Amino acid sequence: MDDLPVEKIAISGPTLASLMQRFSSSTGPIDGLLFGHVSFLTPSTLSDDSTTTSSSSSSETLIATVTSFLSSSSTSLSFYSPSGRVNPSHLAPSSSSSLLGWFSARRKSPLRPSMREFSVSESLSSLPNLSFPILNSSSSLSPCIFLLLTTPIPDQAIHTHEYRAYQFRASTESFDPKSVDIVNIGPAFRGHYGAFSPNSNFPSLACELRSSAMVEDKKEEEESSSRVKQAAEDQRHLDQCAEGFEIGRLSLMIGSEATNYTTGLEDLYEKMLAKIENLAREVELSSAKVFEQENHNRKLRQKAARYAGSE
Repeated sequence: MDDLPVEKIAISGPTLASLMQRFSSSTGPIDGLLFGHVSFLTPSTLSDDSTTTSSSSSSETLIATVTSFLSSSSTSLSFYSPSGRVNPSHLAPSSSSSLLGWFSARRKSPLRPSMREFSVSESLSSLPNLSFPILNSSSSLSPCIFLLLTTPIPDQAIHTHEYRAYQFRASTESFDPKSVDIVNIGPAFRGHYGAFSPNSNFPSLACELRSSAMVEDKKEEEESSSRVKQAAEDQRHLDQCAEGFEIGRLSLMIGSEATNYTTGLEDLYEKMLAKIENLAREVELSSAKVFEQENHNRKLRQKAARYAGSE
């Protein structure tokens, strides 16, 4: 496993936009894994100058290409502990792409790695079973790429994202800032897509079947069901008061033919008044019973007080 320096990090515009959208829609900080491949890029040294030698020296540039990512905002799904130690059992290898490193996205914080992010990068790059081969080369590289995303500390009128890429160097135990090359669609960027892979399968990660989103959906369903039941109960009470006078029948009392249904409306009012009178009598009787019970309780308290005084 070599500690080769990466010249720059390439990522497609849609991949970066998807990562930013995932960060914007989350309720808090998120982190996750970066997948892709690393390859050598040999720059062209051809020249029309006849004075130059035909065997011009050329240097190969090591480029890390990010093709996909997997994010998580839950601590139960995280691949590292609170102290920053990586759990290898949560990092199952993917057959279509290599694990290049990881990313961290947090709001209103400085654009520099924290101590925990340093520990995670150090632990991730030290796992020998996660090293992957460099394309068209006999060398290998460990997951050393770290992408940091933040938002400005002061609130701004324009929604802004800031990001910076690093390579963790195990030899010096430090982060090296790297330039980010965003590969967009167009003739000028057509050559960049030769190094991109169309596969972006999700790797196998240990996760819980029940997430917070599922719990929230279940709560919303229960609340909606209770509201429907309450509405049905209220409608039942209204129907009892209406005594068969549905909305369709009451609508006939509006317009030129309303006089034909005046008698029916008067009957409805009489029945409602009768119910109100019955309810008033029931309230009066219950009030009398309550008053009688209060008098009885007062007599019992007086009797108990006299008995206690005689002792």
